[in-house]
Amino acid sequence: MIVLLGIDGAGKTTTAAALTTAVRNTGQPAIMLRNRSCRRWLIHTSRRFGKELPVRWSDRVETVVRTVNVLLAHGEVLVSLDSRSQLTVMDRHLVCQLVLRNVRGLPPGWLLPWLSDRLLRTVTVAVLDVPAETAHERIRIRGEDHETLEYLRAARSAYLDIARSRSWRVVDATETTDVILTQLLNTAAR
Repeated sequence: MIVLLGIDGAGKTTTAAALTTAVRNTGQPAIMLRNRSCRRWLIHTSRRFGKELPVRWSDRVETVVRTVNVLLAHGEVLVSLDSRSQLTVMDRHLVCQLVLRNVRGLPPGWLLPWLSDRLLRTVTVAVLDVPAETAHERIRIRGEDHETLEYLRAARSAYLDIARSRSWRVVDATETTDVILTQLLNTAAR
């Protein structure tokens, strides 16, 4: 299993899809699982009604949704008949919520860090890293999110701090897709 983390615009979803396809093209089984938080939906709904959800409530909703999605994804891997021979690529994880809490100035709590540590203990974790300015431009072009440069800088710093503290691989996501995939596959093979 490989879990991909990084700021919005780092290329997690694109890389996860490319990695899954590349592995399948070799004849090996691979699946991609996305662990969303419903953050985009909350932002759009808030804008539609002209009322912003308080940060703590937004965090609670996002945490519940992301935690359920991550647990379902891990459960899917456990019950899969091919789980021992297939590559599972997870796009995002509970760490994303911990980074969001950090940037929002909220405490990490005890459950999220504990659960994250347990679930990620035996998997390969890679942080896709790009400068905040690069991510901001990718987000602008994509036209779906509206992250500030300040938020992206703070989130990038938080991801890099966590990666250093846990000895996770940091991959330069400004490289070509082939270079990124090679780095990820080499990391997973260790």
